Amino acid sequence: MGILEVKGVNKRFGGLKALSDVNLSVRENTVHAIIGPNGAGKSTLLNCLVGKLIPDTGSVMFDGQSVLGRKPHEINQMGISRVFQTPEIFGDLTVMENILIPCFARRDGAFRLHAFENFAHEKDLVEKAEAILVDVNMIDKRNMHSASMSRGDKRRLEMAMCLVQEPKLLLLDEPTAGMARADTNNTIDLLRDIKSKRDITMCIIEHDMHVVFSLADRITVLAQGTPLVEDEPENIKGNPKVQEAYLGEAAH
Repeated sequence: MGILEVKGVNKRFGGLKALSDVNLSVRENTVHAIIGPNGAGKSTLLNCLVGKLIPDTGSVMFDGQSVLGRKPHEINQMGISRVFQTPEIFGDLTVMENILIPCFARRDGAFRLHAFENFAHEKDLVEKAEAILVDVNMIDKRNMHSASMSRGDKRRLEMAMCLVQEPKLLLLDEPTAGMARADTNNTIDLLRDIKSKRDITMCIIEHDMHVVFSLADRITVLAQGTPLVEDEPENIKGNPKVQEAYLGEAAH
């Protein structure tokens, strides 16, 4: 049994069948990648994993509990955090303030500026946030306003905002989208470093095969909403059917 178990998931939008009998098992403390071309069902599946969409049939279980029908903050409290394609940060706040926001929201349940201003001075939480900033190599930018940062640093900050919540599962939706190669490589190094330091499971949706093969322990390939194959990276690379349909030259 994996920490994340998807069984018999089907999802239809009108006449379009986006997911067809999807089964997926993500093992604890591994990096599991989900790949496939546009329209393969990756985003639909991800939205089912975080409870944003409810499948027509099937189940999604995380750590023995169903995620279906739960609100975003409930998903978060279960131990699931999500990194979006476009970094979701507060541009008018500093790096440190951004990292404290998830802690505040979990404790307070809503964002109230006057309450947050007092909360942000609590020593234990500031120390926790500083430790996360050290882990993601951003301690020197703690007082920088995030709107002025590069896309790579914004992504790094968003990951820090997830990590401060101490998730068991980190879902990453194309974490290197729109990045230059140098920022992509830095993100790969960051994810490797996070994985080595923490007991955390990662599930990545990604088009960049360099990222996938650099990080993944296991890969699921989707084709028109149906899993084509699930295997270790080396076997995916050598699968002619997968190579022809999805990877092309990037697999070599």
